[in-house]
Amino acid sequence: MRAIQIFQPGGPEVLTEVELPTPQPGPGEIRVKAEAIGVGRPDVLVRKGTYKWMPPLPAIPGSEMVGTIDLLGPGVSGLRTGQRVLVSARELSVRGGCCAEYICVPASAVYVLPHNIDPVDAASLPNLQFANALWECGPGARTRAILIPGVSGGVGSILTRLAQHKGAMVIGTTSSPEKAQFIKSLGVDHLLSGDAPTLPQAVKDVTEGRGVDFVVDQLGGDALIACLRSLAPMGMLVSINVITGMPKADVFAEMRALLSRSLSLRTFSMHTLDNDANERRRLMNLAIEQVAQGAVKVPPSMVLPLSEIRQAHVMLDAGSSQGKIVLQP
Repeated sequence: MRAIQIFQPGGPEVLTEVELPTPQPGPGEIRVKAEAIGVGRPDVLVRKGTYKWMPPLPAIPGSEMVGTIDLLGPGVSGLRTGQRVLVSARELSVRGGCCAEYICVPASAVYVLPHNIDPVDAASLPNLQFANALWECGPGARTRAILIPGVSGGVGSILTRLAQHKGAMVIGTTSSPEKAQFIKSLGVDHLLSGDAPTLPQAVKDVTEGRGVDFVVDQLGGDALIACLRSLAPMGMLVSINVITGMPKADVFAEMRALLSRSLSLRTFSMHTLDNDANERRRLMNLAIEQVAQGAVKVPPSMVLPLSEIRQAHVMLDAGSSQGKIVLQP
């Protein structure tokens, strides 16, 4: 089978297409033939060798695969060949293994998918699972307006659709004119410049001076401080990444300066649920139900052949991707 392997950390050039023996399922396992493979920021961290949950090298990257069961291992019941399933590495012992034509996994690890979910759309389900977890750790029903910096990526775009389902105003930012058309197609209520010094006032202008109840920030740096200043009273900022680096300003001092607003700041990672399979599966099953019932419409994905995985990583490194990047064998 064709697969992508990493033999040493580095740039996109270390992603190597190889031929490996097609795996055979052991007791309690199934084999899944890939139809769509999701690519995201954890794959970049694995490629660079900086992921806190690194698989051993040489490694096959890839945290999500949608495909059909084509072989059952000994002792497997309750599943059948031909069923479409989602494989999420969040349910596996190693974060990776999905950038391949086939993967063998425990039968208990997969999610059976309804027939009405397209396999490319299904590759975004782990992002929606993440978005649901974010929403539940945020202000929840109090969220009248949400700010999503860098809204055009896989997480930002699906979070936009979830926020719309929840009835919240969505404010997105971008510093790229090339992304503006895609972002507008998501139906964001307001698209603002990502310029940190002007962002708080721009947010106040579109919220009648109130600010937003919820910010999900993955940029860090000066953007995080600007997002704090954009919050309404009792608002919450959740930091999920620091792509541009740590803030230079004293974050706690900034929050004290904004004391009259009673703001909150928290971090969030899906790894918090690594030892809580029931909660992970509840959140994923909720995501599957939302998409299957049409409550949350998956944004368009950027679809590339598996052989162009280096190009996918170039786009992720440059921050130029629009929506989820999905590879097809």
